[in-house]
Amino acid sequence: MEFGCGSDHSAAHGRQVIVIGVDGMDPNFVERHWDSLPNLDQLRRRGSFARLQTTTPPQSPVAWSTFITGLDPEAHGIFDFVERDPATLTPFSSMSRTEEPRFRFPLGPYEIPLSRPRVTSLRKGQAFWQILSEAGVPVVIVRMPTNYPPLPYGEALAGMGTPDLRGTQGTFSYFTDDPEDVSRSVDGGEIIKISVNGRAELALQGPPNSLRKDRAASFARLAIDIDPTQPVARITLGDETAIVKQGEWSNWMGAEFQLIPHLAAVRGMFRVFAKQLHPRFELYVSPVNADPLSPDLSISAPPSFSRVVAREIGRYPTLGIPEDTAVLRQGVFDLAEFLNAGRMVLQSERRLLDYSLRHFHEGLLFFYFSSIDQNSHILWGQHDGDLLDFYRSVDASIGEVVRRAPSADLIVMSDHGFASFERAVNLNAWLRNRDLLAANSTSMIDWPRTKAYALGLNGLYLNLAGREAHGIVKAGTDSRALLDSIRQELLGWRDPLNQRQVVESVEIVQAAASNARVAPDLIVGYGAGYRASWQTALGEVPQPEIEDNIDAWIADHCINAADVPGVLFTSRPTALSDPSLKDLAPSILKLFGVAPEREMGGRSIY
Repeated sequence: MEFGCGSDHSAAHGRQVIVIGVDGMDPNFVERHWDSLPNLDQLRRRGSFARLQTTTPPQSPVAWSTFITGLDPEAHGIFDFVERDPATLTPFSSMSRTEEPRFRFPLGPYEIPLSRPRVTSLRKGQAFWQILSEAGVPVVIVRMPTNYPPLPYGEALAGMGTPDLRGTQGTFSYFTDDPEDVSRSVDGGEIIKISVNGRAELALQGPPNSLRKDRAASFARLAIDIDPTQPVARITLGDETAIVKQGEWSNWMGAEFQLIPHLAAVRGMFRVFAKQLHPRFELYVSPVNADPLSPDLSISAPPSFSRVVAREIGRYPTLGIPEDTAVLRQGVFDLAEFLNAGRMVLQSERRLLDYSLRHFHEGLLFFYFSSIDQNSHILWGQHDGDLLDFYRSVDASIGEVVRRAPSADLIVMSDHGFASFERAVNLNAWLRNRDLLAANSTSMIDWPRTKAYALGLNGLYLNLAGREAHGIVKAGTDSRALLDSIRQELLGWRDPLNQRQVVESVEIVQAAASNARVAPDLIVGYGAGYRASWQTALGEVPQPEIEDNIDAWIADHCINAADVPGVLFTSRPTALSDPSLKDLAPSILKLFGVAPEREMGGRSIY
């Protein structure tokens, strides 16, 4: 398969536009390291460089949705990583929804669905590459965030938002025979206590069995044989075998999870890291990704595209966020092991980019790098040398793009920048202490006595009558007065530890009618150094209002948008001194002479 084939009839007329999306690339970091980033430096001298205004809030799903559609969040309807159903107050991922088949045929312990599950994106608005494709321009979209399932235009690989086979955003398994450890679930994974005597059989959990009435988890059996004298092991699953030494990674291995024995199965893939084989046994197993050679998730468009790519370059991660920060945060990996895993993800990204450039002739190519963002969360401000290595690698890739497509219009952009995360804000505790939220001794919210609550990383909601399941605040004058009061108090909030301003901005949301049910009422822009706690993101009510962040996740961007702009590099001079994310979609359309949608509120940078 050739990208941009059929050029004799293409509306691109031989034009090449390449957009490199670098999640989390920060303009201040770049400016401190021009000497180490020669290709970005040359690009700004040849064309332009500017800070790129991000969205409010500056969260990745929100920002990338604005980039994709040219719409503000109030119009495209994505406001946070986590949103809530007002009827049930249940949190859910903002990026997509899976609807199970309505009709099933019972058969003993099984229920045979009469149709396939339906996965739909929750983002509204037209993607700019859909408009281009409908105008006859070839498009290739490689790992665009919030493009799961991928839109059926051109060729595409899904990006951020693509789950693992368990339906999560990434759940690792860590097997250990440490006598002081216990089996338990942790954020992002599972610790599994086992016994090992030269050989072990590990139960690798796969997807819930959608064909069983009880939806019990499916498993694959992973056999481990450990050399009695040397730190080396043989790993076997089905007809796949890997030999790994202590401290080494395996290649990707296929796994088959039986749903109905010998009749129905789901295929995935995983890789293992032999952290220790002697004298203790410690084995990390990655989240089970959809196998691009035999995908059981909608990871590409057309569906055969993932196989075409994998047959040429080998298996590659398909999980939306392939970097596993949870293993460092849970103490399973040390920093060196985490960095090594991150480098492997970046190598996979560079292999995908090489493939993309090799097959690209005309039209639009979008390519996404995740590595700078995920590593910035862990390295920012404390391990800048290691972080710079990831910046250098991306810079080298940009140099390769320029070398191999010298006549292309090139845009390099990021969705946001970065800031330190020093203090965690329990926003629901703040609301409770001002008698706006009622909670009992176990932190369960008493909804009939609650006027406002926080959920997600930036959202604050009124407990609005007629919208929330147990709403008590009347819409109209009462709700507007309450919002104004909360906004003023938040802006006046000072950290008692250091008298710094905790919240720098509070925006009252004016969502489109179609998004009013899910939209927060206020978006809270924290000051640099502060961020909503992990408990706040899930709607919990811890005791302290503010506490030190002692997590390995030491940097973030879910704060006041003005503090974390992204970057914009272009290969030709631009006409705007203050570009924003929503300007890019109409600008890309203009390069091909295609008119933007009327709803797009952005300007052209050219």
